[in-house]
Amino acid sequence: MPPAMPAPDARPDPAAAAVVALADRCVQCGLCLPVCPTYTRGRLEAESPRGRIALARAWALQAIEPTAIGDRHLDQCLGCRSCEAVCPAGVEYGALLQLARTRRRTRRGASLRQRLTEWFTARPQLLSRAFGLYRLLHPALPARLRPLPRPPRVMGQPATGNQGATTATLFIGCVAGAYEGPVRDALARLCTAAGVELRTPAGQGCCGAIHAHGGNAGEAARLGRRNREAFAGSDTVLTLASGCHEAVAAAVGASALDAFGFLDRHRDRLRFAERRERVALHLPCTQRNVVKSVPALRRLLASVPGLEVVELDAGFGCCGAAGTAMLVDPEGAAEYRQPLLEQFAASGATLLLSANIGCRLHLANGTAAPVQHPLELLAAAVR
Repeated sequence: MPPAMPAPDARPDPAAAAVVALADRCVQCGLCLPVCPTYTRGRLEAESPRGRIALARAWALQAIEPTAIGDRHLDQCLGCRSCEAVCPAGVEYGALLQLARTRRRTRRGASLRQRLTEWFTARPQLLSRAFGLYRLLHPALPARLRPLPRPPRVMGQPATGNQGATTATLFIGCVAGAYEGPVRDALARLCTAAGVELRTPAGQGCCGAIHAHGGNAGEAARLGRRNREAFAGSDTVLTLASGCHEAVAAAVGASALDAFGFLDRHRDRLRFAERRERVALHLPCTQRNVVKSVPALRRLLASVPGLEVVELDAGFGCCGAAGTAMLVDPEGAAEYRQPLLEQFAASGATLLLSANIGCRLHLANGTAAPVQHPLELLAAAVR
């Protein structure tokens, strides 16, 4: 006689109930399948949004036992949220994914690489020193020990001289502290041209998106509280990375604005010199599906006379960077990236633009061509 199945835990589990409530909005129509990068690549139902929703719901109801294979399907979701953008039932897939990963992490823990990444990004000063050492050692390191491009030279914090004008504050983040000095300088120049005073509050740090995506909800909440305190009293908080924006907005509220949207509001004050050049534009998943600042970016780029923009759309719909995916699964991330790099190489463009730091670092690590934030091009052209 087979052994009896253990009785389901009778204690209430608010997280499990929340997963079920979110999952029950899915009508299993399958409209998400064509836009899902992981499903497009492998054509496996378990690698689709509705497959993962069904899996998370079954785990929450204790209808099936968690397995390593099931965990892998959840892990391999890139979190692009293209499914959310096309869902007729309004399923909040991003929220469901984070809840499911939080419950899985409580059960299984996280990999050493994930935990180290979270530990360093939560400590900006230590991370800055680590990147300083990485910059020095980068030319001598073998390729397998160069997961990210070489950081640029350290630059000062941006400041503008428009005292008494419109004021905005700048969110920096964690990895961006070492890598986005040129981008911050570009934003400062554009703000000066638009008559905006730009400030950088002390005490801020990582937005917590990396931690939330990895299921570390507690640390993500702590980092959010720190940023809320740092930006207390700020009427406008500008973000440069589309992947950080949602977490910053959750921390500081409606004062969080994407830099493109903010500059687009002041576009009548900006004048650009002619720039006859063909550039390639990569539109990150978070910019398209979460921040939705693509129209503002297009308008700003269209304001540069002579500029020809080629939008990259090859491949699976995601570059594969996906938070820490490019670090914990570099081979898989490179597979998603390759079609975009091939399209870029064939486009005749001299420059590759992308508005999310993770995407930009991932793309730059696969090509010798220059990869920049769009604000760097706009600042170089502003008069």
